[in-house]
Amino acid sequence: MNDTNSYFLLAAILAPILAGVILLFGARFDATTRRAVAAFGFGWPLIIGLMLYCLFEPTLVGGYNFELRLPTGLESIGIYLHLGLNGISMPLFILAGTVGFAAGLYAMYSNAERPHIYLALLLFMLGGLMGTFASVDVFFFYFFHEFALIPTFIMIGIWGGAGRRGAAIEMTIYLTVGALLSLLGLIALYVESGADSFSLLELRNYLTSQPLGDTIQNNIYALLLFGFGILVSLFPFHSWAPKGYAVAPTGAAMLHAGVLKKFGLYGLLQIAGPLLPAGAAHWFPWIVWLALGNIIFIGLVTLAQKDLKMMLGYSSVMHMGYAFLGLACFSVAGAGGALLMMVAHGFSVALLFMLSTCIYHRSQTFDMSSMGGLATKAPVLAGFFVAGSMASIGLPGFGNFWGEFTIFAALAESDLTRWIVAPAAIGIIISAIYGLRAVANIFFGQPSDRFAERLGNDSIEDLKGYEKLPASILIAGLVLTGIFPRFFSDDADRELTTLYSQEESHLPVHAQAEQPKVTIHEEESR
Repeated sequence: MNDTNSYFLLAAILAPILAGVILLFGARFDATTRRAVAAFGFGWPLIIGLMLYCLFEPTLVGGYNFELRLPTGLESIGIYLHLGLNGISMPLFILAGTVGFAAGLYAMYSNAERPHIYLALLLFMLGGLMGTFASVDVFFFYFFHEFALIPTFIMIGIWGGAGRRGAAIEMTIYLTVGALLSLLGLIALYVESGADSFSLLELRNYLTSQPLGDTIQNNIYALLLFGFGILVSLFPFHSWAPKGYAVAPTGAAMLHAGVLKKFGLYGLLQIAGPLLPAGAAHWFPWIVWLALGNIIFIGLVTLAQKDLKMMLGYSSVMHMGYAFLGLACFSVAGAGGALLMMVAHGFSVALLFMLSTCIYHRSQTFDMSSMGGLATKAPVLAGFFVAGSMASIGLPGFGNFWGEFTIFAALAESDLTRWIVAPAAIGIIISAIYGLRAVANIFFGQPSDRFAERLGNDSIEDLKGYEKLPASILIAGLVLTGIFPRFFSDDADRELTTLYSQEESHLPVHAQAEQPKVTIHEEESR
């Protein structure tokens, strides 16, 4: 099972953790040494991710590439360090490496106090993220998420903005409850399956030959839906996210909103949906209505925001609703659209959170009504922000478009879900209003009197090199996914077709005849 390439997968997890440990004891490092160690820790996972993508074997559908299974001392209770990548986890593995590299580049030149500790915690967070999406063992899937979550709380508590203590406490309460519910669901899934280990492959083998009863599926899926849902900021369990992101230091906001928040959706997509199809069908109405709450209710709340970071925080929560609708489609196209949405949203929200800090450094405020005319002094910053905003809205040419389009197409294919298209489309209009309004107020509007003084005294500069490079990397990810979505969707297509073929038999009878047979690739070709 273990080969040379599988150890590269392990190295992608250990490299940032090792670099973080070195930096923890690097108080006396000069800036050059500190950045060199950090660059290794942040860069290695991305390099390995791209290399493994090139070596990925699509013929192993239903299995994992680069499998590595190591003893942990907990084999008696079925826990192994079992790593691997399939067509669903590979896109998120690359997303984690890319956003982590961009966040690290920006953090290396930040003015944070005790920068060696700040970078170390960010590296620990990245190591946990790489482990989350590389884990085949469900226990380690959960463990690595918690490992990545702890530095988030610490970074908000130390380097967060005004109101960080209250936001950190609320975030801790919500995410602890969500984590406990999801842990109970995963343990119940393992116990009820009768499997000998927490390996997702073994769980699939057991539950394919002997599916759980409908009542058990309904109960376990409820634990996973609401546990993972809280972690993803599913309405109405969302209030922690905008406040947390508004006060979080930039690197933590980029990694959490861009990558770590995808943990819950990934768990529903990779684990809960395929293993508990009857439970997913039973909770279908709840998923739809709560997802529409994200899109419409949170969208309207986003419209009311004047603070840039709060607007971006609520916008991030709002767009998670589309991914949940994709999961509710009971189809390969819907699940694939959710996956594309997760990847594209990760790039765009990380970009916008980074740029919001760049704007603050030049305007000394997050109040959009106190800005205006910034494009005259920072045209490159304006260009990046406009691109990120257009991507978030779903403009063709960016990855978000394919995620939203595929989800809408999957919804329209079935009588059961066709009615959802109209209310969900309202979210696109709402996104366009607050996105274009933010662009106008910040860059092209009439500057306030106070901000006019800053514009007039030549104290505002355009983006510097260390800001342009991470922004360019994230834009490149959005454009690549927008122009060539098959970069991710081809392998995902094959895997999702295998995992979701059983979903159809659990649909309500009147919906089965209309269930879409198309794949993600076919939707992209329309």
